[in-house]
Amino acid sequence: MIGVVMKRKKKIRDYFKSLKFRLLFVLLLFGIVPMLMMQFFVIRGYEKRAINVRMVDILSQSKILADQIAAYGYLEDITVEAINKQFEQLSNIYDGRVLVIDQSFHIRKDTFDIDRDKIIISEEVVKCIKGEDVSKYDAVNGFIEVAVPVRQPASGEVTGVMLVSVSTDVTQTHIAYLRQIGLVVALLAGFVCIVLAVLLSSLLAQPFIQLSKSIDEIQAGYGEDELMIHSYSETELICERTNELLHRMKVLDDSRQEFVSNVSHELKTPLTSMKVLADSLNVQENAPVELYKEFMQDITNEIDRENKIITDLLSLVKMDKAADGLNIASLNINDLLELILKRLRPIAKQQNVELVLESFRPVTAEVDEVKLTLAISNLVENAIKYNSENGWVHVSLNADHQFFYIKVEDNGMGIPEESLDRIFERFYRVDKSHSKGINGTGLGLAITRSVILMHRGAIKAFSTEGEGTIFNVRIPLIYVVRKDG
Repeated sequence: MIGVVMKRKKKIRDYFKSLKFRLLFVLLLFGIVPMLMMQFFVIRGYEKRAINVRMVDILSQSKILADQIAAYGYLEDITVEAINKQFEQLSNIYDGRVLVIDQSFHIRKDTFDIDRDKIIISEEVVKCIKGEDVSKYDAVNGFIEVAVPVRQPASGEVTGVMLVSVSTDVTQTHIAYLRQIGLVVALLAGFVCIVLAVLLSSLLAQPFIQLSKSIDEIQAGYGEDELMIHSYSETELICERTNELLHRMKVLDDSRQEFVSNVSHELKTPLTSMKVLADSLNVQENAPVELYKEFMQDITNEIDRENKIITDLLSLVKMDKAADGLNIASLNINDLLELILKRLRPIAKQQNVELVLESFRPVTAEVDEVKLTLAISNLVENAIKYNSENGWVHVSLNADHQFFYIKVEDNGMGIPEESLDRIFERFYRVDKSHSKGINGTGLGLAITRSVILMHRGAIKAFSTEGEGTIFNVRIPLIYVVRKDG
C-alpha cells in the first residue's frame, strides 16, 4: 500500500516537472491573466470616466443654479418658485440633495427638508466661502459632492454656498453589471484557453515524448540506431547531439570489447606457452638437463611477457589519476633522450634499425622524469618494432622560449589512414589479427598521450602507410599547476 502511494506521489511530481505541464501553465498564464487584467483595468477606467463625466455635469449645472440664486436674491427669499423648481428637478434627475448655505453657515434650503436652519461647517463649505469650487467623490459611501460659491453679480462677493450631493448607485449598478458580463466572458475565455492550452501543450510536447520513447527503444536494443525527430529545430539539435553521444558510446563499447579480446589473447598466449612447455617436460622421463634449462628459459621469457602486459595495464590505471601524482623537477631533456636511446639501441640493433638522435640546442624543462621516460620510450620502441629491416628511426629535440619539441620519425610500415585518428584510444591496436608476431597490448600510445597531457602538452601523428610515421610532441618548459587540478 505504501509503495502504491509513493508511486502515485512520484507520478504527480513527475507530471508537475514535465514539459507538458510547464507549457500548459505558460499558455494559461499568458492567456487568462492578461484577459483578467484587461477586464480589471477596463472596469476601473469606465468607473473613473463615468464618475468624472457625472461630476463635471453636476458642477456645470450647479454653477448655473448658483448664478440664478444670486440673480434672484434667493438667499433673502427662499420662496422663489423658479429656483425651487430647478432644485427639485436637479434632485430628481441626479437622485441627489441640494443645500443652500448663507455666509454665516446657516442652511437656508434643504431639498430633503431635514437640516433646514441648522449650521453646517465643513471643509468644503469653508473653501467655497473663500471662493473655491469643490468636487469630491466618496467611493466608500457611494456619492459625489459638489460645492460652488454663490457670488453677487455686480461685486463678485461670495454670499453663500450651493452644496449638491448626488448618489452614484446608478453608476455602481452599471459597473456591477459590467463585472458580471466580464466574469462570464472571463469564464468562457478561460475555458477556451484551457482547451487550447491542453491541445497546444500536447502538440508541442509530443516530439519530446517521442524523443524519450526513441531513446528508451534504443536503450532496450530494438530501436533505430539513430534518433530522427525533425519536428522542431530544437529536437533536431537534440537528436544530432544525442546521435553524436551514441556514436561515441558505441566507439567506446567497441573499444572495450576489442580491449577484452586483445588483452585476453595477450594474457592467454604466455600462459598457453608455459603450459605447453611444462607438459612437454612432464611427459618426458629422464629428460636431459640441457632440455630442462632450455624450457625453463622459455618459461621465464613468457613470464616476462606476461609481466609486461600487466605492467602496461597498471600504468594506464595510474594515468587515470589527476596530475597530483607527477613528481616535477627541472631536468636536462638532452641527457634524458640520450639515456632512452641508449637503452633501446640493443633492440634496434637486433632488427638492424639505425637509431639517431639530433639535438638542436640544450633544453632544460620541468617534467616528471619517470613518466616522460615511459612516454618517449613507447614512441621510440614502437618506431623500432613497427619498422622494416635496415630501416631508421630519427629522434630530434628542439625548443623555443615556451615549449620544447620532440619528433620521432621512422620509415617503417606506417599506419593506415582509417586508423590514424584512433591510435591514441585506449585498448586500440592497428594490428588486430595478431599475425605479425609483434608483442604489445595496444596500451602504449594511450599511456604516452596521458603522460603528455598531464604535462599540459600535446601530441600529433602523421603517417603514410608503407612509408613511415612521424610523432610530434610539444611540452611546456615550465610546468604550471592549474587551479582545477
